[in-house]
Amino acid sequence: MENLDRLDSALSEDVWTTVNGNLLRKVLAEFMYEDVVTPAATTTVPAGDDEPGESWTRYHLTLTDGIEYRFEAQRRPLDSYRIREGSVHRRDDGTEWHSAGDPIQFFLDAREYIGVDPTTAAHLVREYNNTLVADAHIRARKNQCEAASILDLPYAEVEGEMEGHPWYTYNKGRIGFGYDDYLQYAPESKEPQRLSWVAVSRERGTFQSVEGLDHTALIADELGEYYEQFREQLLDRGLDPAAYLFLPVHDWQWNDSIVQLFAGDIATDAIVPLGKGPDEYLPQQSIRTFSNTTTPEKHHVKLPIRVLNTNVYRGILGEQAEAAPGVTAFIKSVRDNDTFLRDDCELLLPGEIASINYEHPLFSQFDDAPYQYHELLGCVWRESVLSLIDDDERPLTLAALLHEDFDGTPIATRLADRAGLELTAWIDEFLEVLLNPLLHYLYKYGLVFMPHGTNVVLIHDDGRPTRIAVKDFVDEVAITDRDFPELAAALPDELRDDDRYKHHILHQIPPESLCHRMVGTLFVGVFRYVADLLARHHDYPEERFWGQVRSAMDAYQSRFPEFEDRFSLFDLYQPRFKKYCLNRNRMVRHGYEDTSTRPDVATHGSVSNPLHNLNGK
Repeated sequence: MENLDRLDSALSEDVWTTVNGNLLRKVLAEFMYEDVVTPAATTTVPAGDDEPGESWTRYHLTLTDGIEYRFEAQRRPLDSYRIREGSVHRRDDGTEWHSAGDPIQFFLDAREYIGVDPTTAAHLVREYNNTLVADAHIRARKNQCEAASILDLPYAEVEGEMEGHPWYTYNKGRIGFGYDDYLQYAPESKEPQRLSWVAVSRERGTFQSVEGLDHTALIADELGEYYEQFREQLLDRGLDPAAYLFLPVHDWQWNDSIVQLFAGDIATDAIVPLGKGPDEYLPQQSIRTFSNTTTPEKHHVKLPIRVLNTNVYRGILGEQAEAAPGVTAFIKSVRDNDTFLRDDCELLLPGEIASINYEHPLFSQFDDAPYQYHELLGCVWRESVLSLIDDDERPLTLAALLHEDFDGTPIATRLADRAGLELTAWIDEFLEVLLNPLLHYLYKYGLVFMPHGTNVVLIHDDGRPTRIAVKDFVDEVAITDRDFPELAAALPDELRDDDRYKHHILHQIPPESLCHRMVGTLFVGVFRYVADLLARHHDYPEERFWGQVRSAMDAYQSRFPEFEDRFSLFDLYQPRFKKYCLNRNRMVRHGYEDTSTRPDVATHGSVSNPLHNLNGK
């Protein structure tokens, strides 16, 4: 047994009680949002002086086998709920009510009510336990943290302060990691890593890059003097370095998947292990992408890792890796030829400028193999946002706005304080900086990013928003299926003529679906949680927040009246949208099927739009 000191610190009774209570309230709130459970409202109770709103509604939920829960909640915009701390109680067969604080017990109590099959339930229990262990380590570390503010940390270290996807209730399930793996590779562990490198035969490996960048220049810059050392290793084995591509691999992936599944390639020198590279890295929130901490301006690297987390294995699909530089060039060309995006928004687009994909010799022979076996070995290099910003600017992952600082202050409040702005004024500036480029890509080009917390970086000058960076383009960008001349002029022939861009690369979808992406990722996946955080801490009215969102969008539309027909086509003010249901997706739709394609995100019912009926609409 190792690391018992860290285990003892994290798994104290106080910490365990806290993280379980937090997760139980999250489970109730998200299950109610997704209509997984439908408790009945029974009565109203007044709110305390230090609580948001004026009152709470008491809810009663009757499950199977005589099990009942009651709790108090507030209804919020987007048909969401805020669960009152300390209000959750449970009873069995009409016995006395007892305080409840166990989210896994609640899930098991509700399993038959929800309709979760036993296999799915068992795997979910595992993911919930993994999530709670991670939450406990995060809580214990923050209890001992002496840093003044998250804002003072280097960009790469801020990634390790994030607490996981806000919507998924099992957001750190990470099936595949043992406890030692968790301590070594989880972003919140903040363990610096020197990546291992391999050489792969060009006969099976494919290198792609943006124009003007070749493999030798990229790898020599990444490795420095190690590049010649690795070449010498190949020569010493009687191998020709020119016949190989060099790429880093995740140590977990090497030990768990590559040695076992590519043993024949290693035996025949199609794959040659080279050892550790020179630089240290920290993992980002996605667990598979790494930031260089030795030289922060150098590329981020995205590496496949056959770990199941938030519904998918974290590999890299070969055709997406190969398409990444071409998609980057397309996305950047739109920005570079648009004066509003380039000069007014000064939008940053950290691009995926190079990639290597190495096909498995056996799994590649049948396309319908489980997708996890098509995403085993490769790398994508992405520009570091730190190489793109000005000296007086600092980058901050958008996900940080969903979090509290070390002293419990919302990060948005901390940024406003540093900028010397009232919170309302800061939110106005933030929304203008965030929404203008996203809306412009939508209305002018029929293109939508997935602007959730990990894909957007807020650039600020001592707290004041200056611009944003958007990243992660392949499989995260969708385009309209309508005939837009602005899009047609920008889309290269190789993407237009390749049928894959309609499905796996650039998803070609109807206008309504593009709106759903914007609403699901930004409104529901980001704004919903920012508004809740500000309401809980400052009693900041959520209606005011959404009014500010509407005002920022109205201001954009007033600036570009020539797109009036597009405002109707992409109607972000309509009363309701289809509702994405991330938790329901796993529990009752896909389970843990080992399918040939990644599971889609299901919709169930609809969600009311808080922007409807605001400002006279």
